[in-house]
Amino acid sequence: MFFDSWTSLLRVVVVGTLAYVALVVLLRISGKRTLAKLNAFDLIVTVALGSTLATVLLNRSVSLAEGIVAFVLLAGLQYLVAFLSVRWSGFDALVKSEPTLLLHRGRFLDVALRDQRVTREEVASALRASGVANVEDAAAVVLETDGSLSVVPRAAAGDGALSVLDGVRNPEASSR
Repeated sequence: MFFDSWTSLLRVVVVGTLAYVALVVLLRISGKRTLAKLNAFDLIVTVALGSTLATVLLNRSVSLAEGIVAFVLLAGLQYLVAFLSVRWSGFDALVKSEPTLLLHRGRFLDVALRDQRVTREEVASALRASGVANVEDAAAVVLETDGSLSVVPRAAAGDGALSVLDGVRNPEASSR
């Protein structure tokens, strides 16, 4: 239970080191986007890479070569999805969710909060983390495609239209 053999420990050290080096090299070649969490697909790839590394390390029935092929496959699929998303807006809409406005000009958008399953308390937490003391001092809070909350302070927005909100879904504006 606590110790099988020195050979199994040596395998973990050797295969783990080689798999780690292979993964680092692949990530350097494939670029920053491979580990970005810009959308759900990117997050899935990041988690899958970690899971694959753990499997290669601890499962004797999975060879180092199989693990490296799995790394390359995941990075390649992520590259393909990002490549197609940049070049074809229909594909982009298929694999990515759109950002959603949750608070606008100091007013909670209850329809959006309910649709996105976000509480007022979670929005208030994002406001506090951004240094906004009062809800009225926020021009907007957006639920981004990666699940994070972005805060645009009213002072930064001025009196005009918020160009950073172009492309952000506002459920209340579309229901009018």
